[in-house]
Amino acid sequence: MCGIAGIFNVREPEAVISEALLHQMNETQFHRGPDEGGLHIEPGLGLAHRRLSIIDISTGQQPLFSEDGNVAIVFNGEIYNFQSLRTELIAKGYHFKTHSDTETIVYAWMAWGPDCVKHLRGMFAFAVWDRRQQSLFLARDRLGIKPLFYSTLANGELIFGSELKVLLAHPQLSRAIYTPALEDYFTFGYVPEPATIFEGVYKLPPGHTLLISRNKPNATPVQYWDVSFDPSAIMLPEDVNEQLITTLKEAVDIRMIAEVPLGAFLSGGVDSSAIVAMMAGLQKDPVHTCSIAFNEASYDESAFAKEVAKRYNTDHFEKTVAVDDFELLDVLATLYDEPYADSSAMPTYRVCQLAKEKVTVVLSGDGGDEVFAGYRRYRWHMNEEKVRSRFPLGFRKHVFGLLGELYPKADWAPRVLRAKTTFQSLARTPLEAYLHSVSLLNHQQRRELFSSHLKRELQGYHSLEVFKRHAANCQTDDMLSLIQYLDMKTYLVGDILTKVDRASMAHSLEVRVPLLDHKLIEWSSHLPSSIKLKGQEGKYILKKALEPHLSDNILYRDKKGFAVPLAKWFRGPLKDKLKNALLGERILDSGYFDPDYLTRLVSQHQSGLRDHSASLWALLMFEAFLRQVVDESRAVAQVA
Repeated sequence: MCGIAGIFNVREPEAVISEALLHQMNETQFHRGPDEGGLHIEPGLGLAHRRLSIIDISTGQQPLFSEDGNVAIVFNGEIYNFQSLRTELIAKGYHFKTHSDTETIVYAWMAWGPDCVKHLRGMFAFAVWDRRQQSLFLARDRLGIKPLFYSTLANGELIFGSELKVLLAHPQLSRAIYTPALEDYFTFGYVPEPATIFEGVYKLPPGHTLLISRNKPNATPVQYWDVSFDPSAIMLPEDVNEQLITTLKEAVDIRMIAEVPLGAFLSGGVDSSAIVAMMAGLQKDPVHTCSIAFNEASYDESAFAKEVAKRYNTDHFEKTVAVDDFELLDVLATLYDEPYADSSAMPTYRVCQLAKEKVTVVLSGDGGDEVFAGYRRYRWHMNEEKVRSRFPLGFRKHVFGLLGELYPKADWAPRVLRAKTTFQSLARTPLEAYLHSVSLLNHQQRRELFSSHLKRELQGYHSLEVFKRHAANCQTDDMLSLIQYLDMKTYLVGDILTKVDRASMAHSLEVRVPLLDHKLIEWSSHLPSSIKLKGQEGKYILKKALEPHLSDNILYRDKKGFAVPLAKWFRGPLKDKLKNALLGERILDSGYFDPDYLTRLVSQHQSGLRDHSASLWALLMFEAFLRQVVDESRAVAQVA
């Protein structure tokens, strides 16, 4: 696992690339690859790389060149089928000088051009420079496991990097906030692809490539892969179970190649336990597993992890952390570079820190909920959809809309009694309803939060456009498949994978995700929805297939997840910090928010009248972003 960076002057072939600037850009991501660093500069082009050595440690340094020296690559990720590809490419006449997966991509590019990505199985973000074509080819893996940011500057330079901080090291990058990203951030809790928080700065979307040449400097990303849901396959239950385990085991097996210590995250949930069960059947030595325990029982699930560890005789490593572990608050803003509101980033950071003490590569269970329909919100949405399908939209808007307005807000109550949200969802279209259910702040709350100035700047933009754009590309009439697709395009990549990438790379730890193997996803996307969400049981087919491997105690309990007690923090140890941040000079001077609404949010929460913890956390993270990313990067740009 590594970090990549580069500068390509699309206008001037003989332009001088600053070695000092390229080095500075590369060093901002030192944490991604502390083992080695490399630069290559020629007229009009600079490539940079930080390396975390996993495969072919003795060679494989980057930038890496083809035998004739005309093609160069910087690469972040792992190609799991590189050995079979290497054999195929050797048969085509290409000569290899290393045993790395990186060199395989070089000759795949020479053999197949932009279609090379269709031959790759793995997680990746890379840039290929072809001197003969005077072209730069950027590519990102199918699910967006590995990040890639880019921007074209006013001086004609295209710059790219594995993290946004790489681009922020360039003094000519615009620091102007992209206004629609504010609407999206306070809706989703992150800025969805392909936008970033800054104008003119983009994330290359998952499953896309970008080919830039001096003849075609204004090219746009091209999609090479997408999830194709066709939930019409009919198989006998016994066949499905057997195929699922076979497919999952193979996805795990190809991710166990490493020349460094390898292990697995083990939370005790279905997905991580499934990965450990498969690993245990594929190696003779005990699997290295790690998990964190919390010092409060209501948040702690370590007993379930221990149960799985005992069953499979793993070398289990566990550490107890305090629930009130909020010292990472200021770390998170610089870790993610953009405003990012998932508070589980804190325990994720800690479990990565723990894992690095024992291993360099870990397998995780991320993606299982999206692939096999495991989220509770899927159940709620499909239950509501049964009601929506019985009444026309006009009737629902009038009746349920009125009930949604009249019913009291009851944050403190069990979800079954929080009918206000349900009524509001029933009054909407399915797409609007799903957005409402996943929103951090709903539409009305965002309108109250935003200042008049910001609302004018937004010009009516609504985050529903994100869902509409993706829904238009999802070729299915199946509602469950549609919301799975929406989550794969938004929540999975923007929240889950972003969280794990930054938290793991902060500790120079590589995380591999077998449940996001694209062949496994292509197989599962053809399963009928009825065996993914069966009645009220999510991930039904996965759980049934795993019954010989895991106990019912693991498979059929409700999972708590990596929760942190935000509501308690904001009324206790973080009470003053919250007030100072949200009612302080920096956030008020931004001009984005209504001061009276901010005061009301803080007051109502700290008095115990309402639970605004999710909204307050999002605002706290945004204030930290303004101070630690925007202000500091602008200061760097001014000095330069």
